[in-house]
Amino acid sequence: MTSPYKVVFSIALLLVVQRAGLAESKPLELKWNELAGMLGGQRLEVVLAGGKSVRGEGISVRQDSLLMDLTSPAEDYPKGNASIPRTSIELIKLHRARGTWGRGMGTTLGVITGLTVGGYVAGTHTNSAAAGIPLFLGIAGAITTGGYYAGKAMDTKVTLIRIVP
Repeated sequence: MTSPYKVVFSIALLLVVQRAGLAESKPLELKWNELAGMLGGQRLEVVLAGGKSVRGEGISVRQDSLLMDLTSPAEDYPKGNASIPRTSIELIKLHRARGTWGRGMGTTLGVITGLTVGGYVAGTHTNSAAAGIPLFLGIAGAITTGGYYAGKAMDTKVTLIRIVP
């Protein structure tokens, strides 16, 4: 394997290993009355009975339901405000941002890697600037964007919550 391919392979392997380390953990088991302070104003994904899920922002926890502003609706719950009955909730995934360190680092590594790989590929695989410049910009932009989203995934903490009686 040549040196540039080793670098690309090493970076790809590093990103895969970091993503694998962010695997979901065992769900936190809470009673319904303990949820009120945790879910208001947070990004949620609620897994419903039957395996379907809805995503949106938690508004409040009521005695018998969870009030959400849905951004991705399900069959029985249209987009917008919805009241999800307590009995139909199997699992709640609480998404929280833990800062911006990962996004900054991912973007920086993406720019450096994108410039390096894009420059190498454009310089060695094209014969003219008319073909090399768009190729360079496409590769550099794609790798930078990938670095940003990899960093964003590192910044996001997902807490699984299972409701116990």
